[in-house]
Amino acid sequence: MAAHPPIEEDRSTVNTIACAVEEVVLGVDTHLKTHTAVVIDLVGRQVDAHSFPTTKLGTDELIKWARRRGMVRRAGVEGTGSYGIALTRRLQLEGIEVFEVTRPKRKRARHRGKNDLQDAHAAATSVLADGEQLATPKSRDGIVEAIRVLRISRASAVKSRTQTILQLRILVLTGPEDLREALREFTINQLVARCARWHRREPDDALQATRQALRSLARRHQALDTEIAELDVDILRLTRRAAPRLLAQPGIGPETAARLLIVAGDNPDRLRSDAALAALCGASPVEASSGQTIRYRLNRGGDRQGNNALWTITNNRMIHHPETRDYVKRRTAEGKTSKEIRRCIMRTLARRLYPLLLADLNDAQAIPT
Repeated sequence: MAAHPPIEEDRSTVNTIACAVEEVVLGVDTHLKTHTAVVIDLVGRQVDAHSFPTTKLGTDELIKWARRRGMVRRAGVEGTGSYGIALTRRLQLEGIEVFEVTRPKRKRARHRGKNDLQDAHAAATSVLADGEQLATPKSRDGIVEAIRVLRISRASAVKSRTQTILQLRILVLTGPEDLREALREFTINQLVARCARWHRREPDDALQATRQALRSLARRHQALDTEIAELDVDILRLTRRAAPRLLAQPGIGPETAARLLIVAGDNPDRLRSDAALAALCGASPVEASSGQTIRYRLNRGGDRQGNNALWTITNNRMIHHPETRDYVKRRTAEGKTSKEIRRCIMRTLARRLYPLLLADLNDAQAIPT
């Protein structure tokens, strides 16, 4: 009798461990259309793995599937603020503690390869190990989230307006001679007002086509101006409600206060100390000592919007705030450069603003959006 050929193992599926498991840890690698989930036990053994669609029904099946493998109390999820935001909210509603897991290090992927199953397993293992790659996911359901989405729309409108201005200038510069001579000395506001008043004509030649293009761009500029003004009113109103303590500080306006709020998110428990805020904003010095040399270098990490907010506040205070100006004079006399002084002030600002930001975030949680 001929021997049966050996059955090849399907590496896309994982066999379930036969022993009973009381508690398991869930790890999920999220994507646009599918979530890959892995369940491990408390000693790190893989119990099962499966992929689910990102629909509401798929999310329900994922949670039921995980709970059939054991008691799920903790879960590590990649992309809690993007592809995994709906899953994160659902897991939290089910009473499961969710941790935001950063992507695996690229060095490891170069040596061992990478796939969704490995990423999901790494997410679950990080939760089990309680490693440094864990963070509390932003809830994205409070007044800070409202400010964030409005600022996204405003930034897009401002960028479009800037492009419109450049296009207006280019069309005037490269347009027919008579049109260029008539419009070249206008300011942008004068140019927009003049071109927006033109009546529509059939673009039968280059002159009429250029006039029609200028008219269209000018009216687009006016519409964007109106849109930005409306968004500014909404953002200012929400920022004043969410950050009264920050706005009361010298050198802090609605724009910088909104940036700091967005960096922290709606979860005050994400900021465990002023050092965490400084690191989050890239304002914490990074030690680069070696041997007998003790030195610190600039932190180039962190959220760049938060870093820019601290830089703007620092620059404002160095010009207008008496206490900061006295500090600058004293440190300059000690031989410090302007960049070094600015970095010191940014770190001090993170320390001073931390309790105010924390108090504002705690109060903001009770504000209905």
